[in-house]
Amino acid sequence: MKIEMKSLRKLRVHWPIAVESFSRLAKGDADAFKDDSGLVALLQAVSESPALGDFGNYRHVFESGLGFEGFTCTEGANPTLGQVGQRTISPTLVFTTYFDAALDDAAVEGILQCIVDIHPWEVPVIELTGPISVSNTALPAVFESEAAS
Repeated sequence: MKIEMKSLRKLRVHWPIAVESFSRLAKGDADAFKDDSGLVALLQAVSESPALGDFGNYRHVFESGLGFEGFTCTEGANPTLGQVGQRTISPTLVFTTYFDAALDDAAVEGILQCIVDIHPWEVPVIELTGPISVSNTALPAVFESEAAS
């Protein structure tokens, strides 16, 4: 079977999570996604946007990683966490999903606005790439040959 590549754009959102959620996820407890209200809202937004995470027979595809965000709020900020003039370190889930690179600008703007609207930060960190090529085909012949080995 031939490898099929699809032109997609990557959407990555840095999402603050509670220390308890961070700890549970770090231990492999995927139920933390159901128990953290912020993550529930993020996953709900993805599931309500058919364009996000569409890989043919698989929908709402995403990847996540754990890390930390660091920042210092300056005068004029209205922080959800931290105080003006102090460095703050926040446990963070880095959420990545993809959408078709041909999606029109208005639809992309709508997706981004939805995420900004539900994000707990005053200034959320949201990354959006230009088109990239991503594999969109399973390789059964490869798996069969590995199984025969």
